[in-house]
Amino acid sequence: MRHYILLVFLCIGFVSGIHADNELPDSSDSLRVVSLKEVVATGTRVSEDARLLPVTVNVVGRAQLTEQQKPNILPTLMQHVPGLFVTQRGVLGYGVSTGGSGGIKVRGIGGQPNTDVLVLIDGLPQYAGLYGHPIADNYQTQMAERVEVIRGPASLYYGSNAMGGVVNIVTGQPQRDTIITSVHAQGGSYYSADAGIANQLRKGKWSEAAGFNYVRTAGHRDNMAFDQYSGFAKVGYDIDSHWSVNAAGNIAYFNTANPGTVTEPIFDSHQHILRGMATLSATNQYARTQGAVRAYYSGGRHRINEGHKAGEPVPATEYNHTDLMLGVSGYQTVSLFRGNHTTFGFDYQHFGGHVWNRILASDTKKDIITKTLYEVAGYIDFRQHIVDWFALDAGVRLGWHSRAGFNYAPQAGLSFLLPQDAQLKALVSRGYRNPTIRELYMYAPANDSLQSISLWNYELAYKQMLLGGRIRIGANVFYMHADNMIETRPIAGRPRNVNTGEMKNAGAEAEISARVWKGLILSANYSYLYMVHPVLAAPEHKLNVSVAYHHDRFRIGTDLQYINGLYTQLPNVSQSAQKQNFALWNAHASARLWRELWATLTADNLLGTEYEINAGFPMPKTTVMAGLQFTF
Repeated sequence: MRHYILLVFLCIGFVSGIHADNELPDSSDSLRVVSLKEVVATGTRVSEDARLLPVTVNVVGRAQLTEQQKPNILPTLMQHVPGLFVTQRGVLGYGVSTGGSGGIKVRGIGGQPNTDVLVLIDGLPQYAGLYGHPIADNYQTQMAERVEVIRGPASLYYGSNAMGGVVNIVTGQPQRDTIITSVHAQGGSYYSADAGIANQLRKGKWSEAAGFNYVRTAGHRDNMAFDQYSGFAKVGYDIDSHWSVNAAGNIAYFNTANPGTVTEPIFDSHQHILRGMATLSATNQYARTQGAVRAYYSGGRHRINEGHKAGEPVPATEYNHTDLMLGVSGYQTVSLFRGNHTTFGFDYQHFGGHVWNRILASDTKKDIITKTLYEVAGYIDFRQHIVDWFALDAGVRLGWHSRAGFNYAPQAGLSFLLPQDAQLKALVSRGYRNPTIRELYMYAPANDSLQSISLWNYELAYKQMLLGGRIRIGANVFYMHADNMIETRPIAGRPRNVNTGEMKNAGAEAEISARVWKGLILSANYSYLYMVHPVLAAPEHKLNVSVAYHHDRFRIGTDLQYINGLYTQLPNVSQSAQKQNFALWNAHASARLWRELWATLTADNLLGTEYEINAGFPMPKTTVMAGLQFTF
């Protein structure tokens, strides 16, 4: 009952909160501070002034994503977004299954595997239909125009799996007639290489964006090689001034290996993963209404040999699966009267797959499971600007899962724009996550009676710009309480998935950036997480301090990241807890050689710090990458 009382109070007079970071424009002075009005789409599915949204959003722009020449977006997000942490195991490649990494935690919420933070591409979900988790190696920097991160529940708009937050990769298309092509190649430590080509074109009503990328590494340990081929394409057509259509797709194929822990190495463990997505959408925009209808497909083909330890027999079978997710998503935002934005939306998802073991000796297969489920939901979000400096928001999502049944996700908040370019906000919201097919039907702990996990989030935030925008500060506090969590417990002497777990997390986050003079930006972000129950891969303290300077002919930057209280192994009856504290110093530089031909250099972990994120998987010491980038 206290949840509903708080919702009522928020709707009639409390204060609501958001903290939004700004996209840095991709220009010769790409570190300049932009205007106070920040437009984001992830918090509402339509473009909206971030100051008047009730959720906490960070926007990492194209300039930030490409600053350090990382082929994957996740290391950059971990640097720029407080409260977000991503597990790693090597110089390149995250992998899947046993020994994999790429688990995303937001404020300590993420799950094992990573089922509680939803990854989107252009607002549409990206995860394996059987296991319910994203595939971290899919998210290439080359396709991203910007990335918008919601810290905290976003189930109102995105339903299940958005319980802890959302990472939305927004792809780009040129808005005016142009043709731009960019090529890059770099190589470095451990025989690592990264090369790609991308093109954007617009001619009249037609627009196009496409690219291809290849990365590889031998790895800093034996049996840890990784290579990946990935590509994307997007084509759009403006029917008239109000309607447009576009089709998009991406595909990635990678090979990776699991070397096991340093104390118990694994041999001949190989993973061959193919993932892809295709979408078709129609969007409309009028003076008082805008919206879209989109159909999408995503799926994959996985072949995994788990390998064997020394002295053990070679496995007789190879794991195989195909999975898919089909969906339709639609929304329409209307202005019912002055200062109003009301969004009506619906989502339908059909997901599942087929799992089998291939018997290696006879090259035959043994079926394990073929299963699909569906979920359908509708939502409404009512946002009213009472006056220019105050907005109220209230919404609810109602959904039906074919196995877990009915679910709901309410959200309410108020936003105030205060004098001196300040914002003060608060929010109460509910997130949820339906049980996955793996938890319901696969392997020994399966339990087809599982129900959804529920999480309530309470948040206050403050943001201000000083000295005409030269200094930006922000801070927020939050409290989250989840129950009905799915855990594996011994029942009658056998492991079984049950709804029994509870989680209570609270914390504070802060950000500051300052433009000292043209081209020079100092920035820092810090997050503190208090966990009543310890959470794997969720640091208690996370601090990142960065300095970057851009000139017409060169760019340099450095950052220091400090992690404290990171659980790499939780205590249980057979093992003790393991925690890590470490500091990483990174640096990067680039110089213009001719026109738009740039030479680049990146060095990570300059101090040679010894540390682990996944227990038993020591991270590499100093690594260096150097290369060229040419745009024409």
